[in-house]
Amino acid sequence: MKRALTSVQERNRAKYERLVGMEPEEAVTDNPQASCLELTVGGETAVLNYERTPKSLVLVHTEVPPALRGRHLGDRLVESAIERARAEGLRIVAVCQFVRAYLRKHPEHGIR
Repeated sequence: MKRALTSVQERNRAKYERLVGMEPEEAVTDNPQASCLELTVGGETAVLNYERTPKSLVLVHTEVPPALRGRHLGDRLVESAIERARAEGLRIVAVCQFVRAYLRKHPEHGIR
């Protein structure tokens, strides 16, 4: 079950997306055939590869094309993975160095 964003969160997300040059409708999508989450901006795609087990979502590798770096797209991919794992009752296992660094910087997610 996905939590609804508050109006403050919606305003902050819209402001963030304007600042980094993304439209609000650009969303992270799950590509289960390729076992990855994808975010396409300007014809280029950032990906977070995962492996799904019965009890966990293993985050294996994050890749953002050079032209899209510095826009926090990797953060959005990780946040989406966390939301999806929680919605499905799965535990997050961070193998990817980027994901590990993100989780250290964002202890509010409660994932070690």
